[in-house]
Amino acid sequence: MAGEDPAEGFLSAGTLTLNQRNFYFHRNLLNNPGGQNYREEWAHGFMLDFASGYTPGPVKFGVDAYAQLGLKLDSGRGRSGTNLMPIDSDGRAEDDFSEAGAAIKAKVSETELKYGNLTPMNPVFGTGNARLFTSTATGFQLTSREIDDLTLDAGHFTAGSAGSSTSADGPLTALYTYGVETRAADYIGASYAGENGTSLGLYASRFDDIWKQYYANLGHRFTLSQQDAVSFDFNIYRTTDEGAQKAGEIDNTTWSLASRYSHGPHSLTLAYQRVNGDEPFDYLGFGFEPGTSIWLANSVQIVDFNAPNERSWQLRYDLDMAAFGVPGLSFMTRYVSGDQIDDSHYDGGPNGGQGAYGNYGTDGKRWERDIELRYVIQGGPAKDLSVRLRQATLRSSSQVAAIDTADNNEIRVILDYPLSLL
Repeated sequence: MAGEDPAEGFLSAGTLTLNQRNFYFHRNLLNNPGGQNYREEWAHGFMLDFASGYTPGPVKFGVDAYAQLGLKLDSGRGRSGTNLMPIDSDGRAEDDFSEAGAAIKAKVSETELKYGNLTPMNPVFGTGNARLFTSTATGFQLTSREIDDLTLDAGHFTAGSAGSSTSADGPLTALYTYGVETRAADYIGASYAGENGTSLGLYASRFDDIWKQYYANLGHRFTLSQQDAVSFDFNIYRTTDEGAQKAGEIDNTTWSLASRYSHGPHSLTLAYQRVNGDEPFDYLGFGFEPGTSIWLANSVQIVDFNAPNERSWQLRYDLDMAAFGVPGLSFMTRYVSGDQIDDSHYDGGPNGGQGAYGNYGTDGKRWERDIELRYVIQGGPAKDLSVRLRQATLRSSSQVAAIDTADNNEIRVILDYPLSLL
């Protein structure tokens, strides 16, 4: 290694980061008959991430690794179930849990192949980071950036680990089937982000014996003046059943269109989303924990507004307080309303009726209101420490609440403190 380029050296270009996340989660379920109505937990997590540089030579090699430790700060048998911590056989949250993993990587020019425990993030196969830790998937990922502004991405995965799990060999699931598994998930895609403000994306995926899914995106930002800009973002998914049809017959097209107007520190967003299909728009899960493979405008804090035949609209307001002398402080609020939920014509085929499929009823509706206040410290020894306060309220018609997510009021307080150690 003595002659390695410091800019790409295995150790000299490596990074070691320790992130601490402190998470308080309160959820009061209002209409959960026969189930647990109250959940409240508090946990602290340590996440150590190492990413090496590369060895010299035409084919360069490296390694990425992580280790994490979660500690229960407060919970109880009648208050568990927030997915911050794993649950023992007695229904109590574990006092602590830990996990470690790694991936090897090889690079030629600007093309990189990885194998191991990975965190892909794309519209058809994305790991989640909504709780204490990020979920991971086990398999191969190939990315190429040989052309400016263009990224090619492909992957093959066989297992996963939820953020509250200690097993790296857990199942990959279709989330809304409540547990239908696959041991082979593949995807390929490309994304383009030009300097002219235009973005494009095309992806295709296959969950063996469950579905084939296709995705397209088109976005553009128009700069009107130094203070004003308008952007548009269109996303569409097409999902059909595949192979043995473990989740039953699937014939679903779901899309969203969002428009955002910005004036100085103020932004106003209006979005519309539509599900065309007698089954919900479904996506990757790690057991019963969701991934982030739903790049739709109205996928928000509690629900995704992805029920069968659902139409929904959103009104959102954002404020950047830097313009008022408080850099790092931001505010967001939004309201999303959905209706026309109907799966009365669902024909599940030989394996239909899994989980939420075929159980939403007719004429369902719901709404969600979210409020978020976030502050990021800009300097000093606590630089980059962020504090987020998130409040959400959900109300649904009775059948939708019973099969999807019960009405609830929730509060989340999340502190993140990243430290660069190398």
